[in-house]
Amino acid sequence: MDLYRMAKREFIGDLTGGGGGGGGEIPRRRLGKTEAEVSIIGLGGEGVLRSTGRETAATDLISAAIDQGINYLETARVYEDSEVYYGLVFRDRPHVREKVFLAGKSHARDRAGAAAHLAESLARLNTDYLDLWQIHDVRTERDVETIFGPGGAIEAFVEARDKGLVRFLGVTGHQDPVVVRRCLETFDFDTVLIPVNPAEPHYKCFLDEVVPVATMKDVGIVGMKTYMKMMFEAPRKVLFCYALTQPISTAVIGMDNVGQLKENVEIARNFTNMRYNEVKRVTDFIAPYARDLMFYKP
Repeated sequence: MDLYRMAKREFIGDLTGGGGGGGGEIPRRRLGKTEAEVSIIGLGGEGVLRSTGRETAATDLISAAIDQGINYLETARVYEDSEVYYGLVFRDRPHVREKVFLAGKSHARDRAGAAAHLAESLARLNTDYLDLWQIHDVRTERDVETIFGPGGAIEAFVEARDKGLVRFLGVTGHQDPVVVRRCLETFDFDTVLIPVNPAEPHYKCFLDEVVPVATMKDVGIVGMKTYMKMMFEAPRKVLFCYALTQPISTAVIGMDNVGQLKENVEIARNFTNMRYNEVKRVTDFIAPYARDLMFYKP
């Protein structure tokens, strides 16, 4: 959006300078009670992975991400051919499956639907298990009542964990932080996936509502919507460092090609925590535009 182009010269300035280790390993963080050590950048399900008929571009991206040191890989039953692309990589490079932390999602709200989704996902992914299976995009109180009620999706999730088809259970949401917080208060999830960016503090803030509960329960926190679809023309480094300065384990980033991957990996390798005044500066500057930037909230 042209409205935000002044951001670079108005307030970014020194925030884009500095740097970290200069091309070493991607740092890893503990993913809450799972005890898994995950790369601070994860390969998200948007971008080229959320497509059909893009096998070469998508599998090249997945393979390159793994080779660059990204070990947190995300997909979902609803993400078009994303699972198929991962499955092709795991078929052709079976040794890499044990090196990555594979996260899937089901948007089903009932037990039967979720169980069917898991069977489809495992077949398409060419794997016997998921490291993490997440209840996808919980939006309303009615969702919560259905998921955790008799015959709800949570029954399929628990059964899958008990059978060894999934290792850990998570929940995701990006519309209403109160609803996601209720999920964490209702069930002992291992992870939660929420929006983490400098627009968040200005409206229905997931950082305020969800992070304290997740931290108290040692739930691994995964960030999404980190770049806000690049609607705000700030360097990716600023937005990434803002997100990873928060108490999250990793940020999942959707990417279109290997070039974007290399740029994002370089940012992650050189990550440094922002100082308090830098975080405040970014958050304050975005305030007038924040509501528009949160395209994912009604």
